[in-house]
Amino acid sequence: MPGSEPLDWDGYCTRWSASHGGYDPRSASAPARAWLRLCHRLGTALARSGVQNPNAMTTAGLVISAGVPFTAATIPPGPLVAAILVLLSAVADTLDGVLALVTGRATRLGQVYDATADRLSEAAWLTAFALLGAPLWLATTAGAVMWLHEYVRARATLAGLPDIGTVTIAERPTRILLVIFGLLATQLDHRAATPTLAVALAVSLLGLGQLARAVHQTLR
Repeated sequence: MPGSEPLDWDGYCTRWSASHGGYDPRSASAPARAWLRLCHRLGTALARSGVQNPNAMTTAGLVISAGVPFTAATIPPGPLVAAILVLLSAVADTLDGVLALVTGRATRLGQVYDATADRLSEAAWLTAFALLGAPLWLATTAGAVMWLHEYVRARATLAGLPDIGTVTIAERPTRILLVIFGLLATQLDHRAATPTLAVALAVSLLGLGQLARAVHQTLR
């Protein structure tokens, strides 16, 4: 409940699993588990220091993401600074969920806001690659497939699919890593912007295929 002592790691994992279709972060891959544990510690520290509004953290991540295109295109070394901003935005995006769970402040409105902020953030990141020289059609197509991945999952959930359904190759952490490493590569060679989006599109299509198969097998 709000105002009580934040959840410890095991309590957090139990609540996280309950809100994500039974997927337990304690059984995740070592990198994912390490990331979640780190964010849990940061979120717990924020909660104990008095920062307990998940929506404020969501807004912070969105504002940081909004600066990525401008930074990438105009501030030297733009792509490098933009990669750092994407990382900070990703941390804020994870911490909003941590705060919501460890403080008991998770709400349905907050979930909608978080999902909307995620899509807007990703649009800003892809815009940065277009400004760095990648074809606009490629950025738009990659963004559309990423959006479709999340839309299909959301609609399938309403139809009875467990909240996650299946963990695909194109989950948001993968997209974040592709953007960060793509921006770093573009810092070294501006021509890397186009291959980065091509890889992002390919991964997104594979993930969408995995999700579609899981939806078909579960809901048929």
